[in-house]
Amino acid sequence: MEVVLDRLLLRREEFALRADARFGEGLHLVSGRVGSGKSTLALALAGGLRPAGGRVGFPGVGRRLLVQQFPEFHLTGATLRAEAASWGLDPLPLLARLGLVDRAGDDPFRLSRGEQKRLVLGCALDAAPDLLVLDEPFASCDLPEKRRLGRALAERSGVTVVLTHEARCLPEPDYAWTIEQGLLRPAPAGQMRR
Repeated sequence: MEVVLDRLLLRREEFALRADARFGEGLHLVSGRVGSGKSTLALALAGGLRPAGGRVGFPGVGRRLLVQQFPEFHLTGATLRAEAASWGLDPLPLLARLGLVDRAGDDPFRLSRGEQKRLVLGCALDAAPDLLVLDEPFASCDLPEKRRLGRALAERSGVTVVLTHEARCLPEPDYAWTIEQGLLRPAPAGQMRR
């Protein structure tokens, strides 16, 4: 199971990103400055952006899932219970684990943004896709939630790609990448995360 970026060229207006890489099983950290192309790469990894050149292959990958930075993009249920069920999950055990079971009947848009993020990320992790792409997953999360998310990512199987400029709460990745000047490349040794 892997994602193959073969002479990939992504374009969005004047911006271009090039990549030749393989994302195998494990935790991949992709870092880069704001505006470097992390969200563009996330869209391509999830199959939501057609390459201008090259290709993205998914040998052995069945289900793919992208969780974008803003949790409200993912909310579709009228209640937290309905939201969890829309992911194909048993709502009450999930909501109990997330500390939201007492709000099971609430509208997800009545949650704080941090609580919305906790709900969406909890659903995504429990859905257990082969490929999980997380674009700025720590945004809107408090420190305890960031640590909980980091632990959950360390325990996950499959291919996990975290694109972020904030990696302090992330466990040591199996693979580290950086985007600089429109090019994805392995991160230099010793500069993997900070």
